[in-house]
Amino acid sequence: MLEVRNGAGETLGVLFDRYHAPLYNFYAKLTGDRTLSEDLVQEVFLRILKYRQSYQPGTPFRAWIYQIARNARVDHYRKTPKHITFEPEMAPPVVPKDAALESEEAALLHQAMMHMPEEKREILILSRFQELKYEEIAKLLGCELGTVKTRIHRAIQELRLVFRQLESGMIAKNSDSGAAKFIPRRAGNEM
Repeated sequence: MLEVRNGAGETLGVLFDRYHAPLYNFYAKLTGDRTLSEDLVQEVFLRILKYRQSYQPGTPFRAWIYQIARNARVDHYRKTPKHITFEPEMAPPVVPKDAALESEEAALLHQAMMHMPEEKREILILSRFQELKYEEIAKLLGCELGTVKTRIHRAIQELRLVFRQLESGMIAKNSDSGAAKFIPRRAGNEM
């Protein structure tokens, strides 16, 4: 990044090779939209060139690039209203022991994440899928380390609850809108 910052734009290709897939996965899991994810990744690399002078040597590059990624997403949604759809192929690939069961659980997990509020979904994606350290997430979100740990813990609890509700049919699986529809339980239909 220091070379890019100092005007060697051709070295941006090295950064692109290294960060294209992680950024795409970040956006794909967050938005559920392949085309939008690819567009946002391109926007991140355009912004890296445009704002290269804002990178401070010695600052963790990963935190800086994910801040740009978050800002690009926020700016996109300011211009365009949100519409999250569930695409089963966006679910993470699995190499399961019982392929059918594991595939169904992966799809349920992805759908459960799409039912969660964006803030909780984002922090889970950053910590569990993008493997950012809690310290990096704290810096990225501008909050204390303890706050990050609490938010991740609460997001995992909510994810577990939504997953179980989807699994048991308490939330209707609506793959078109990603919206949860709660189905009240009748007496005698306890789990």
